[in-house]
Amino acid sequence: MTTETVAARVMTGGEAVAEAMRQVDPDVVPVYPITPQTPIIQTFAKFVANGRAHAEIVNVESEHSAMSAAIGAALAGARTMTATSSQGLALMAEVVYIAAAMRAPIVMALGNRALSGPINIHCDHSDSMLVRDSGAIQLFAENAQEAYDLTLMAPRIAEHPDVLLPVLVCQDGFTITHSAEPVELVPDRAARRFVGGYTVPFPLLDVKSPATHGPFAMPDYYYEVRYQQVAAMSAALDVFEDVAQAYESVSGRAYDVVETYELEDADSAIICLGSTAGTIKDAIDALRRDGERVGLLELRSFRPLPVDRLRSALRNVSNLAVLDRADSPGGRPPLFAEIAAILAGEDVRLRSFVYGLGGRELHPEDVPGILADLVTPGAGPEYVGLRGETCPV
Repeated sequence: MTTETVAARVMTGGEAVAEAMRQVDPDVVPVYPITPQTPIIQTFAKFVANGRAHAEIVNVESEHSAMSAAIGAALAGARTMTATSSQGLALMAEVVYIAAAMRAPIVMALGNRALSGPINIHCDHSDSMLVRDSGAIQLFAENAQEAYDLTLMAPRIAEHPDVLLPVLVCQDGFTITHSAEPVELVPDRAARRFVGGYTVPFPLLDVKSPATHGPFAMPDYYYEVRYQQVAAMSAALDVFEDVAQAYESVSGRAYDVVETYELEDADSAIICLGSTAGTIKDAIDALRRDGERVGLLELRSFRPLPVDRLRSALRNVSNLAVLDRADSPGGRPPLFAEIAAILAGEDVRLRSFVYGLGGRELHPEDVPGILADLVTPGAGPEYVGLRGETCPV
């Protein structure tokens, strides 16, 4: 398949995701508006109104209903996409678990935003972490280009017969959803050929081959159903790799579940999710010019967690800072807890840093301090940017 792209256009991440949705051209989009997700569906709705997309947009009364409608549509045989943020995902959480259990391959754009209270419309990853154990795949974009690309890749991952799980394409609210930058699109025809047609193994409207959907499960079968989700998550890692290779042949852009940056000879490193990776790359470039052996591991797939890839990529790192844009009061921050479990018994100094809650930015000048704190004794987590300084708790 030949690589062909459309000249880059300046657009926000929300607009880029809407363009990807237009090219996927789903059958049904049940949705309820919430900041900062709204521009995604607002832009897509214009495409539908102008005849450039053909989805049935279902205006529901809540996000709980949006995911409920999405499950019904997807299992009936309609390619289904939706979007939400923050409190919307909190209201939807109950049904996200059901979507995964019923193996509904729904693609959802998630504009990451802090959870209340207090009320806050800006970015952190608390909403994603709320549903981390639901059985839904979570892919994190660094910028608008990645948000577009991952949205095109997501249907093939979700709909793969070995997966059949919801896929959340996570993009930092405002930082990505509302910030404009150049984005290269795949031509419409190539994009639609790449995504392909929609099939679901046991459509609920197939009266010739009736199947049971959403049954009550006693202890003799509930365990098996949950384990099937574990197996599907495991399969999703290989499926991501296959889809990424196919997408590279179409777009010329390569993706992996992890991305390393200057990590080969790094003694100290940072691991993070989302748009912060771009900021850290700039800081690492400056530190490298000063002779510092520092690097970055950007985690693109938080669910499924690529355990072996993470362990391999970090095998030579002596000091590792784990950055969480969400906290777990009374416990350990979620990404840190995962990395600590993966690296248990390894000869590496781990430190936990919480940053960016409620949209407070991490600046390039904050990064050297984080790396310096790695080699000093202290209990974690540390809170970066609290009253303008790094304050150990």
